Amino acid sequence: MAAQPKIPTRESVTTINTDGSHRILHPADVRGVFTRWRRIAAVVLIGFYTLLPWIPIGGHPAVFLDVRELQFHFFGLTFAAQDLWLAFFLISGLGFGLFYATALLGRVWCGWACPQTVLLEHVYRRIERFLEGDAQKQRRLDREPWDRNKLLRRGTKHFLFVLVSLAITHLFLAYFISIPEVWRIMTQTPGQNWGIFVFVVIATTALYLNFYWFREQLCIVICPYGRLQSALIDDNSMVIGYDEDRGEPRGRVGAEGAGDCIACNRCVQVCPTGIDIRQGLQMECIGCANCVDACDEIMDKVKRPRGLVRYDSFNGLSGGKTKILRPRIILYTILLLIGATVMLFSFSRLKPVSASAFRMQGAPYFVDDRLIRNQYLIRVVNKRSIPMQFTVVPEADASGLNWSGFEGAVEVGPNSEEVRLFVTTVRREDYTGPFHLVLHVKGEPGGVEIDRPVEFLGPDPKLLHD
Repeated sequence: MAAQPKIPTRESVTTINTDGSHRILHPADVRGVFTRWRRIAAVVLIGFYTLLPWIPIGGHPAVFLDVRELQFHFFGLTFAAQDLWLAFFLISGLGFGLFYATALLGRVWCGWACPQTVLLEHVYRRIERFLEGDAQKQRRLDREPWDRNKLLRRGTKHFLFVLVSLAITHLFLAYFISIPEVWRIMTQTPGQNWGIFVFVVIATTALYLNFYWFREQLCIVICPYGRLQSALIDDNSMVIGYDEDRGEPRGRVGAEGAGDCIACNRCVQVCPTGIDIRQGLQMECIGCANCVDACDEIMDKVKRPRGLVRYDSFNGLSGGKTKILRPRIILYTILLLIGATVMLFSFSRLKPVSASAFRMQGAPYFVDDRLIRNQYLIRVVNKRSIPMQFTVVPEADASGLNWSGFEGAVEVGPNSEEVRLFVTTVRREDYTGPFHLVLHVKGEPGGVEIDRPVEFLGPDPKLLHD
């Protein structure tokens, strides 16, 4: 039996029934300025996400997180595993940028750019509406018994949902193993790549269940961002709101003393989370502006001014003035500039090669009749797409140092690494105690130089010379 219509309230979530079960929403389609621009933005974002693994920059895809080789390529820049600390700036910058945007524009990210919203509203729901019709026809189809028509429509929808989920999963996988590798794996049997096959099955299933059944519950139940908005916005932040002074009391067109709201509930019918924006800003509101376009369309029909539901601040909705420049925004701007400066400085010091030196496991040193020996492993990484020649020359605080392991230049191929044993020795009679040792690593072409300090260790000189 179909669920009875539920009137949205601020005390409960519209998409959850009293028994805790999920109430499936069928929001009505809407047209308007904001809907048109959101669809353009969605096409751009989906195209951007789809094309990044295909666009070559510097011999690699524009974004390629090569987990097998522990190299990460971003728009021509290559990072080795030891450069991962720079990801702090990317992650913290994205998070802080989201807070900054929220303070200015409310939940513009959720409604316009979040992958959940973009894919649900502009891919999966478009497929659903194409096959099953508008919201009214979808609800009617829910109530109908299973017959050939319903089986065909629902079966085709689920097939396309699975197909799209598979495509998204494989595209996501390409960011980590490349498009050619994904294609190679696709042409093999599952048994040859069990780990990847299991990942694809799990990820595709999760995407399918999310976009078919869970939908807006991810935003309401799982995502914490909606709960944070009360701390991130203030009375001057741009949100979607209802002009209560202009709209109340609600009444039919021509009713004496009625406001501009004609109580058509069109704003509720188009809401993807099932709220009534006339009850004020709520956690479930994702800022999609469907209600704005829906209300503007109704206002045009009844010959009343647009903007009864609109983008505005709380101050603006109550008849006041919106202040863009305020203490919170000034502080956020200063912090953003400081973070950007530190990030640019850190990236400017990033070199196209990296080198590390560490003592071999086991005994810290070895002593024989003539020499004291220390052994190190030197790892050099060539991040360029051309081969490079590396030399290593030690510089010590003590005399009589000899070495072996990097005799002459060592060639390291493009986007490759070389690990070699580096042995240093000092004659017993020259040893006066532990001393600092600096390994000068030089790469050509480019004249890149990296210094790696290590310690030369040995026994107590008194015991050595007794």
